[in-house]
Amino acid sequence: MKRNMMLGALMGLSSLGLTTNVLAADSVSAQVAAPQVNAALAKAVASEFRTPENTLRDKYRHPAETLAFFDIKPDQTVIELWPGGGWYAEILAPYLAEKGQYVAANFETQPTTDTKQTAYYKSAGLRFEKWASDNKASVGNVQFVTLDPPAKFSLGKDNSADHVLTFRNLHNWAMKGELEGVFKAAYDVLKVGGSFGVVEHRANVGMAAESGYMDQNQMVELANKYGFELTASSEINANPKDSKDYPKGVWTLPPRLAMGEQDKQKYIDIGESDRMTLKFTKTASK
Repeated sequence: MKRNMMLGALMGLSSLGLTTNVLAADSVSAQVAAPQVNAALAKAVASEFRTPENTLRDKYRHPAETLAFFDIKPDQTVIELWPGGGWYAEILAPYLAEKGQYVAANFETQPTTDTKQTAYYKSAGLRFEKWASDNKASVGNVQFVTLDPPAKFSLGKDNSADHVLTFRNLHNWAMKGELEGVFKAAYDVLKVGGSFGVVEHRANVGMAAESGYMDQNQMVELANKYGFELTASSEINANPKDSKDYPKGVWTLPPRLAMGEQDKQKYIDIGESDRMTLKFTKTASK
């Protein structure tokens, strides 16, 4: 696995303007001991507030261990980029409701253009806003900012957040040439000492972002470019069964199962994708 991570840096991501230097193994695999899950986080993950369909995916996504790895405390300000259907918001918002602040960097709900994509984002964003409103007793006062690259990148006041988190979104921004702006926005909004937590489908050598997978070494290099330091990585969300050579990219696997009934059980047996889990820290203001 470490060898594959290092070789991944040889893959060119010309749209990001990155070099192809192989990063030192220690910088890519700064492994840490198994994180300790505090009682409040364990309670949020085990809560009946979560939908049963979402809890079934815990075996692939390891939310308690992942959030503990990112060192999310209940009294902190945490921004989640594009929470989508709210899989992690079901955990994070109640966890932060009493002492902290959950901020959703949501889709654009007032688009200036009418396309299939803007309509999708509007619908999903409005559903998430309604969910937050309907469940205010559990999730507290959720705050919203709009993340709509390239028009809207700001995630809030500079140096105001303890953590920025993104789960399986990097490929979406990379395919549109917007990934650098997202990394910069995360850096700007974080306090010194704050962290950018990334979970993303992890590529084999030579894979394009259109596959849904991203090269881990290239993501480390991009983070370094904007001032972040990789302070830890984890294999919490690794899946060695994922060969990453599917007809419809990562969407071939669960939960999408884009091939329909064709080889369905095969892909179910593989499970969800192999994922990098990286913690980048803002060590100083630029």
